[in-house]
Amino acid sequence: MQTTKIMDKELQNIINLIENNRAKGFETTLSKSSSEISKIIEKPFNNKEITEQEAEKLFLIDNTTDLSSLVIAADIARKEDVGDDVTFVVNRNINFTNICNTYCGFCNFMAAEGDERAYFLTMDEIKEKVHEAKDNGATEVCMQGGMHPDIDGNFYVEIIKSVKEAVPEMHTHCFSPFEVHYGASTLNISIRDFVSMLKDVGHGTFPGTAAEILSEDVRKIIAPGKITTDQWVDTIKEIHKAGMKTTSTIMYGHVDKPFHWARHFEVIRQIQKETNGITEFVPLRFIPWDTRLFKKGISREGPTDLDQLKMYAVSRLFFRGIINNIQVSWVKQGPEFAQYCLTAGANDFGGTLMEEKITTAAGGKYGQYFPPEEFRRLTLEINRRPVERSTSYEYLKVFEN
Repeated sequence: MQTTKIMDKELQNIINLIENNRAKGFETTLSKSSSEISKIIEKPFNNKEITEQEAEKLFLIDNTTDLSSLVIAADIARKEDVGDDVTFVVNRNINFTNICNTYCGFCNFMAAEGDERAYFLTMDEIKEKVHEAKDNGATEVCMQGGMHPDIDGNFYVEIIKSVKEAVPEMHTHCFSPFEVHYGASTLNISIRDFVSMLKDVGHGTFPGTAAEILSEDVRKIIAPGKITTDQWVDTIKEIHKAGMKTTSTIMYGHVDKPFHWARHFEVIRQIQKETNGITEFVPLRFIPWDTRLFKKGISREGPTDLDQLKMYAVSRLFFRGIINNIQVSWVKQGPEFAQYCLTAGANDFGGTLMEEKITTAAGGKYGQYFPPEEFRRLTLEINRRPVERSTSYEYLKVFEN
């Protein structure tokens, strides 16, 4: 296997050790791992679930032998579950406003009304961006925005109508459970009825963002103005019960701990067991540099590189048979490290985005657009097959070279 070039020497050394163990074979490496870790890793291969407590133990792995076994096992499970294809979607991200009254500590995207950074796109400007997306080959627009105090649920409906007026075939992947909950409350209707309103005007799917960490002790620190864990869970279930799909996410590496990650995983798994409405799981590393959480000394400097490797590997094993698609984030990790995580359990490269404001506002450094040709190149470098997909993971283009 050709490994990626990663600038950090310590991480590269660990990757080299993992690859040496991969070359020796999974059974050999597993036999040298601790008995407790080996037993946990073997469970998904015997149709048994990893428990929340066991997931925490995997997150706490602190030696390269156990880490190698975890990463290699996750890659084997990935191959058995979804094959060697690496999927990506050609999409455009549109953040329609940064005016927000929620003041999440991990976000530097928001601006108060009247701030020189504040903006609010008109429907004509949104349509123009949708046309540009189509001209660049996009099949999806992903839209979210700040919680502007003057908008209501009808505004979200008008956004979908505007997209469909501009490019009828464009898939809309829009509005977090927080926005859905907010939209329904402003109209004084049920979440199910609000989702039906969006569905009736042609809306496609919902991003499972605003999850952050689904534990109240964390949410009270990083996002006290957002909906609670129970409200997020109830909202996403209602979306699914209305016959619509969502993704699922975790935003980690701030004030959270491995036991929070494991608890979050269990919450997501129980939702999927009940509704089967989740198409993918997307770990999102916390970008700290320009956020209030970091500047005030409340958070750490994001997850470590090893935390990220373990996040993808544990995701694959924990959600085995429940959620098949695990997505890396080139915009948060960088393309090269994201590429390596595709050998640690992940199978999806995400989207081209074309325009990304939230991560860059927090201090992210990996740009706003990643062309399809680069997805193909990085995928072929690890001897996998690149596939352009739709939002719902239908194959659109298969590339053999």
